[in-house]
Amino acid sequence: MENKTGNKKAATHQRILEAVHSGFRKHGYEGAGVDGLAKEADVTSGAFYAHFGSKTGAFREAIHEGLAQVKEAIENLQEEYGDNWLDEFSGFYLGEKRCDDLSNSCAMQSLTPEVTRSDDETRAIFQSDILEVVETFSKGLSEKDDKENLEKAWATISMLIGGAALARAVIDPKLANRIANSVQSAIKKANN
Repeated sequence: MENKTGNKKAATHQRILEAVHSGFRKHGYEGAGVDGLAKEADVTSGAFYAHFGSKTGAFREAIHEGLAQVKEAIENLQEEYGDNWLDEFSGFYLGEKRCDDLSNSCAMQSLTPEVTRSDDETRAIFQSDILEVVETFSKGLSEKDDKENLEKAWATISMLIGGAALARAVIDPKLANRIANSVQSAIKKANN
């Protein structure tokens, strides 16, 4: 009986977490209410609180999980594409991921501005997780010096986040593509 209950609880938690990811990415922290997030997950607000304790708790888990997904994607691309992983990643990030619905956007691009408005504990979680992303990212770069790889990783990730956010913000699709293509070109030049 406990196993079925545990499986059901885990499945419910995952369903709520997916709604939380989508809601915070699309509406931001202030724009996403607990009732709306719970409704999106097809649970009661009480169930939401039982799983996350608070809206802030859910936001923190969304940040942690979102950055863990980025780290995993980078690791997978590094393994699959070897030295060409960064071209694949930046193409995907500035192309398909940027053009996808905001609710499916990357946590780095959509949640970073929300984190800047957050409390110190939330920002500490973000910092810890983004440091892991950058470390993973830097391991796939070609410089012989670890310090230079870390600097390139920070610069490249910043260009990706800023470029994707800026391209999303303009209304003209041609201008959005121009921004994304310019950033992708600069990343390629900086990392060759």
